Amino acid sequence: MIQKFLDFLRDNKNYSVHTLSNYARDLRYFEKYCREQGVNPQKTYGALRAELIRSYLAYLHKLNYSKRSIARCIAAHKSYGRYLVRQKIIAADPWQKINSPKLAREIPDFLTAAEINKLLGVVERNEDALIRGRDTAIYELLYTSGIRVSELVDAEPDDLSLDSAEIRILGKGAKERVVLITPRVVRLLNNYLRYIRPRLVPDTKETALFLNLRGARLTARSVERNLAAYALRSGLSKKITPHTLRHSFATHLLESGADLRAVQELLGHSSLSTTQIYTHITRDRLRQVFARHHPRP
Repeated sequence: MIQKFLDFLRDNKNYSVHTLSNYARDLRYFEKYCREQGVNPQKTYGALRAELIRSYLAYLHKLNYSKRSIARCIAAHKSYGRYLVRQKIIAADPWQKINSPKLAREIPDFLTAAEINKLLGVVERNEDALIRGRDTAIYELLYTSGIRVSELVDAEPDDLSLDSAEIRILGKGAKERVVLITPRVVRLLNNYLRYIRPRLVPDTKETALFLNLRGARLTARSVERNLAAYALRSGLSKKITPHTLRHSFATHLLESGADLRAVQELLGHSSLSTTQIYTHITRDRLRQVFARHHPRP
């Protein structure tokens, strides 16, 4: 049943591979725990005692699971329970009575404009012309558009509309949106498509926009690993990931006076509350500027 549930999420809800992997681990780990307690969850899932579930969550806590991981575990089981109820396999889901731990909203890391320039300057100085042409297009696009790295590696040349400076993105939940790109990125993508990509792809059937040196679709892990190498060479002490560039994009737009709903649309957030986290960042920056520069502190 767990596999059928995961197949349902993949085929009908467009859950990511990463989320499906986490859900599978959470569900099967609890099943293993139940068996160790002498309970067969496949036969008695709908009648599991709340005490057993709470003892399991306490067990995870002893294993130093974070609040976020425990909350994800509870969410996975509640989703699974709703599925079993809809399939009429159980009458009620015992996990629905379990409350998730309250999570402190994490303020995402971001780079200043000077740090962005320093980082991208290292990319532009790559001695390999092929990699330089590809990577400058990649990291400039990530920063100046705010798209997710998963969206970048999924993109194809047909998604680009360089005449109108746009790229069509298929985001989370298979939601499509159009993202604007800057004139500089248009030039970089034009250069990449004309001179770099044709030299990378031996197979004309490959549909990915960005390719590795073997001519296959570039993976998100490779983009992240390459960025970490550039960050190390730049001398920046912060941990920098593709998501850091996305956070920097949103922060810099809001600092420059952009409308919160416009930033929400550009980021592809389904809820405005998700975008509002960046207002905390800009407010903290304003406090620092206020304290440093006010004539009568």
